[in-house]
Order: sequence, then structure tokens, then C-alpha cells
Amino acid sequence: MTLRVAAKGAGLHGVMRWLRANRARLMVVLAVALACAGFAAMHMVLRDVHLRDVRAAVADTAPWRIVAALGLTAASYLALTGYDAIGLRAIGKPQPWRVAALASFTSYTLSNNLGLALITGGSARYRAYRAVGLSLADVVRVGALASAAFWGGVLGLAAVALIAAPAEVTLGSLHLGVSAAHASGLLVLLALAAVPAARALGWRGVRVGIAAMPAPGLAGIGALAAVSLIDLATAAAALAILVPGIGMGDMPVLVLAYALALLAGVVTHVPGGIGVFEAVMLTALPGDRPALFAALLLYRLIYYLLPLLIAGVLVVGIEGARLRRPIGTGLSLLDRAARALSPTLVTVLVFAGGLVLLVSGALPGARDRLGSLDVLPLPLVEGSHLAGSLAGVALLLVAPALNARLANGFHVARALLLGGAVFSLLKGLDYEEAGILLIVLLLLQYSRRAFYRQGGVLAEPLDWAWIGAGVAALGLSLWAGFFAYKRTPYSADLWWQFALNGNAPRFLRASFAAGVMMTAAVGWRLLLRRREPPPGQPLEEEVAARALAASPRSDANLAFTGAKRFTVSQDGDAFLMYGIQNRTWIVMGDPVGPRARWSELVWATRRACDAVGGRLCFFQASEAMLPLFVDLGLRAYKYGEEAQIPLAHFSLAGPKAKALRYGRKRALAAGLSFAILSRDEVPAVLPQLRQVSDEWLATRGAREKGFSLGVFAEAYMTRFDVAVVRDGAAVVAFANIWSSGDGRELSVDLMRHRSGMPYGAMDYLFVELLEWGQRVGFDHFNLGVAPLSGINGDRLAPTWAKLARTLFENGERFYHFAGLRAFKSKFDPVWRSRYIGAPNGLAAGAALIDLVAAVNAPG
Repeated sequence: MTLRVAAKGAGLHGVMRWLRANRARLMVVLAVALACAGFAAMHMVLRDVHLRDVRAAVADTAPWRIVAALGLTAASYLALTGYDAIGLRAIGKPQPWRVAALASFTSYTLSNNLGLALITGGSARYRAYRAVGLSLADVVRVGALASAAFWGGVLGLAAVALIAAPAEVTLGSLHLGVSAAHASGLLVLLALAAVPAARALGWRGVRVGIAAMPAPGLAGIGALAAVSLIDLATAAAALAILVPGIGMGDMPVLVLAYALALLAGVVTHVPGGIGVFEAVMLTALPGDRPALFAALLLYRLIYYLLPLLIAGVLVVGIEGARLRRPIGTGLSLLDRAARALSPTLVTVLVFAGGLVLLVSGALPGARDRLGSLDVLPLPLVEGSHLAGSLAGVALLLVAPALNARLANGFHVARALLLGGAVFSLLKGLDYEEAGILLIVLLLLQYSRRAFYRQGGVLAEPLDWAWIGAGVAALGLSLWAGFFAYKRTPYSADLWWQFALNGNAPRFLRASFAAGVMMTAAVGWRLLLRRREPPPGQPLEEEVAARALAASPRSDANLAFTGAKRFTVSQDGDAFLMYGIQNRTWIVMGDPVGPRARWSELVWATRRACDAVGGRLCFFQASEAMLPLFVDLGLRAYKYGEEAQIPLAHFSLAGPKAKALRYGRKRALAAGLSFAILSRDEVPAVLPQLRQVSDEWLATRGAREKGFSLGVFAEAYMTRFDVAVVRDGAAVVAFANIWSSGDGRELSVDLMRHRSGMPYGAMDYLFVELLEWGQRVGFDHFNLGVAPLSGINGDRLAPTWAKLARTLFENGERFYHFAGLRAFKSKFDPVWRSRYIGAPNGLAAGAALIDLVAAVNAPG
């Protein structure tokens, strides 16, 4: 019984681990499934509605209604900018209104159209505000305040609608009496009033651990409430005015249905709530179905897609102008925010262009326009229809490459947009969609300098969010086609019918080809290995010799471990070594060679890293690198302290050296002896050294690590002199010796010994080595870095410093941080700080994770 329960527990644990590992994919699958459910619900609601009726209802929409909807939409988006402006003041980081407006406008246009507001809108807001100096925590606070205000507005507007209801409220099958509606509205308003009441009584916000969310003052809460009510009221009114025959008495029901549809769109995470929003509105509202569906289509165009296009024009215009200005201009806050947002908006517009081509290919062409094409060969019309749909799928697939700023993605998207516009004209004189595609093409062309990175269009890692959006777009086009041709009975003969007015057969062929293309592309991406960055230059012996000769650092010898890539100076007298872990390029230590070459090497590496969309990170850099970190826009984190022993003052005399004297005495009493083996003598004792090394690794359950340490390999070990401790003729401990090219610094790399060594044996090795260094004439001995040592964890220190200090003091079971510092302190060293240089914001966490993986990777 116990074994059965344990097995069940293990099985459940495995399932949970699998769910956690695949949660991103599962969320995408769930969103696609819910989108399909929304399309199915729309199909059921519109089963008696035909495309011709919807087209007639759109054509009958009075122009003044469209103009009024445009005006109300503008008022709603203008009100949206107030969320960020007020939120920034509430957290004490006010920005010029134009910056807050740009961030807010682009954030909401993206989240409205793509869904997943925290990822899409939040990412856009973060990009914009990071460009003007705000931290991730600041952006999270602003986003949280804006989100709380928005949903408070949704509840408030629904409450007002319930209170204003003159009669029974009916939402589909839900019926709510007048008294119940009024009571429900009052209860919701009372619940919302609890927030300003608590603020008046002294509530200052929410704190979780070290994270704090300040509450705005009463004036700020009132301003946010007013902004949210204006935003939602004008947005709902923009829809209401497009529905013919709706009166003031119908407004409470429409407002409630609108709030419910917004909630359904957010909960389901369907991109833009497309299908779900319309299904809820069609189910909840009574009236003429074709007219209501036509109003929803117009609303989708006016309130969702048109602002997205305007945001793209605005941001790309600012960014394109900045790229064309002389150096030294275009550095305003607005310019920096636009620069961060431009690729994302262009990507979304290109994706929208692909969606337009797919949906257009699923709908029948206008008969009068098709009649004008009878002068063209039928194969050209048929081929253009099929090519247009395939170009639409290709635009969906190329969007991630644009988002990664790949130059190849730009060229492919430009060709597809131009081809799509031509195909739209040839397949049915669809000049409206051709015009949209050409506008997107112009925006893409205007921002061409933003796409400069190298790489293949399908070589980027598979992004499940983009794939899910692409599948949802394909599903929308299929739904549109089946809705348009619901009265056409299916027959196998349809696949082989070719005629100028053969819209249904063209839809079937184009949809099948689009589905095959999408499936093939996803399958190819799953099978394709991740694109590897360029290997970097090899390190020639001549370059290594010249660079090392000018280096004051002994750890420059890590260049010979074989686990590095290199950037070499143009003069061939300096190099920089780095490794690549996932997307992070990790530079090991300082550049090697004359200081005058450092900037050249660092910037060359930065450009190569950026060209493939990588993250640049520095590990164990000295204080001399801090000015370059500032130039590169990196943040410096103190990694620990390096122990340097001035050999001129080293002595075993005095009370501080008591432990060293005792260890040396014990080692000599045990019969141990010390010797320095020249590199020519090392091959003869290499078998003994390997036995010691293998035993040392086996005892600790460790493996070779070739990034920040050397590895026991014949080619590496025979490059250096080796210090050995013998018990009789047998080697029981060793350390290979590093020296700097300028002859001033002495150090060791691999330090390994047999188990059961006499007490003080390693102290003995170091003491003898230090005295040997004194005699030879070295200036100082480098004992290496004590990680997390010397970091101030004061209450006013940043969060990362507090965490590092806590780990140093309490993390002995993970790594002997304090023990290592104590061992090195016995030699009375001078401590020098060493740093990590990492990107700002969210990229820092990913870079540090990759850094840990690289340092611990097998050599």
C-alpha cells in the first residue's frame, strides 16, 4: 500500500513538473482552443445570418455614425493616456505627458489587438519607460495602477448601468429584475468606495516583502476613476452609435454586455478577444443580427485596428526621423521611447497585413469587380488568389524575425507585402486591402535601419506565442470562409472547379495550401536546431604572445583552456575572450593587452553580440572596466573580492602567520616535500598528476569546468610550470602556476590533492610557493576571488546586495563562501573588488542565469 501511494505521488510530481516545463505551450494551446470555441459560438449565433446581409448592413451604415464612432474612439484613447500620467505621479516618477501618452497609447493598442495585456502591453510599456530611465519595479507599479483603475472603471460603469436600468435587465438567458439590478449596482459601488475610504483612513498601499505598491492620494484615486469612466463610456458609446435603432433605454444592457465581453476576452487570453468578444455581444444583445454583427465588425476596425495603424505611423515616423538625423540629435525622451517601441509595432502591423490577406482570401470577391477581370487569363486570377493566401501565412511566420530585428526578415517581409498588394488587385481588384498592405510596406521601408541583425528568417527559436497567434489567425480565416459559404453544399468536385466566379473552390484550395504551409513551417522550426552565433576569431600564438606580454593579469592564461571564443584587435596585439550560453555572450575577465585597445575590443564584441540578438555580460571584471560598463549601458554588480598578497611584505613572522607556521611545521613533520617542476618536466609526472586529479574530482563528485577555471588536459597542463607536494616519491598535491606577461603577478589555477592529506599540506604548498615567488622577483601573488565577499548588505543597499550578503552569511551548504574568505584571509591579502557587468531590466536575470550555467558547464 505504501509503495502504491508513493508511486502515485511520484507520478503526480512528474505530471506537475511536466506541466510547469510546458506551461507556455499549454497556455498557447488553451488560447487557440478558446479562440476556436469563440468562432464556433459565433457560427451558432449567426447560423441564420448570411454574408450578403452583413455586407448590406455595413453599406447602409450612415456616414455620420462612422464619424461619431471615430470621434468617440479618439476620446477614449485620449483618456487612456491619463492612466499612465497619473500613475507616474503616484509613484513619484512623473514624466512629460508626451512620453506617458506614447507609452500608454502603444501599450493599449497592442494589448487590445493581441491580448495577454501583461505580456504585450506590459512589454511595450516597459520598453518605452526603460528608455527614459525608469526601473522594472517602476513600470510594474504604473502598469498595476493602470490595470486596477481600468477594471475598477469596468465595474463602476457596470454598476452605473445597473442602477440606471429602467426595466428588467436581460442578457441572453440571464434575467435580472429592476430591484435586483439596482441593488447589485449599489453593492458594487459601495465595494469600489472602500478604496478611497481606506485611503482616507491612512492606508498607504500594499507591501509584499521588499516590494511596495503605493496607493495614490484621494485626488489621484478620483482622477483615475474619472479617467476610467470616460475611457469606458466613450468606448462603449463608439459601439452603441454603430448599432442602428438602439435607444437610451437599451444602453444599460449594452454597457453590461460590453463589460462582460471585455472580461471574457481577458480571461480567455485570446488575441484581441477576437471571436470571444463578438460571441458574447451577439449572445447577450437582442435585435437585428446582421446589423449587430456589421456594427461589431466596424467597431473592430475603428476601435482596434485603426489605432494600431496610427500608433505604427506615429512611432515609426519618430524613429525613422531619428535614424535620419545627424549624430547628436534625436536623443529626447520621446525619441528614445519611440526607438524602443518601433520594431514591435512594425512587427504587429506586418502580422496584421498577413491576417488581412488570409481573411480576404477566404471571402468571396465582389461580382462587379470580378467581372472587370475577365480580360485576364483565368490561371492568373486563380494563381493570384492562392499566392495571396500563401503570402498571408508567410507574413505571419516572418513576424518573429522582424521582432528580432533581422535584416533578412525585413527583406522577406517587404517582398511579401508588395507581392500581397499585387495579388490583391489581380484576384479581385481588392484595392482597399492593397492600400493597407502598401501603407504597412511604407512604414516598414521607412524604419529599415532598425533591422540590422544577422540570421535566417526561420532560424530564430520557436516562439509559441507567435505560433499560437498565427494559428488563431488561420482559424479566423477558416471561420470567415465557412460563414461566407454556408449555403454552398460541400462536394469533392469543388476542389477541381475553376471559374471566374468560383469563390468557394478557391477558398478550399487556398485554405488547404495555407494550412499545409503553416504546418510545414512549424514542423521545420521544431526540427531545426538553434542557430549558432558566429564562432569568433581564432587566437593565434603570435597574437596571444603579444597580448600576454603587455598584460598585468595572470588569469589571461584562461585563453588556453579551449572553451573560449575571441575578439582580436586590428593590430593583433590584444584580445578579448568570451563564451556563449544560450543568448548571453559572457566575457571572461578584462581584455588582454594594452589598455588603449580595450574600448575597441569591447565595442567590437558588443556589435557582434547585438547583430545576432544576444545579451552581453562580463564576469570577474576589474574596477578598470567600470567606465566601459557605463559607456555600454551595462549595470555593474559586485561579484566578490580578489585576494592579492604583496610578496615584498610577506613573512611568516608575527602573530598573523601563526596558523601558516603551524601548518608548514606539521607538513614537514609528516615527511612532505615541495618542488617546482618546469613545463619541460611536467610530461614525465603527468600520469601521477592525473591520478591525483581524478581522485580529487571523484571525492567531491565534481567534473571539469573550463570557463573560469582550467581543465586537466595534457595540452593545457604542459604549458605551465607546476608546484608539487610529494610524500616520498609520490605526488600527493599539485597546482599549475600562472604568471602575468609583465612578470609581476603570480597565481595558480588547478589546485588538487589526494584525500587523507596531512593537516596543513595546502598551507605548506602556498607558503613555499609564495617564498619562491619572492625569490624569483614577482610583485604579488593572486589568491583568486572570494565570491560574494565584501558586499554591503545595509538596509539602504539595493535588493541584489542584500540577497548576496544573506547568501554569503548563510549559504555554506551551497558553497563555502565564508570558509573560502577565511582561508584566504590567513595570508593577510589586499582585497580588490571584482564585478559582473549585466544588462538592465529583465535581461539581467536571464543573463545571470546563463552566467551560472556557463561557469558550471563541463569543460
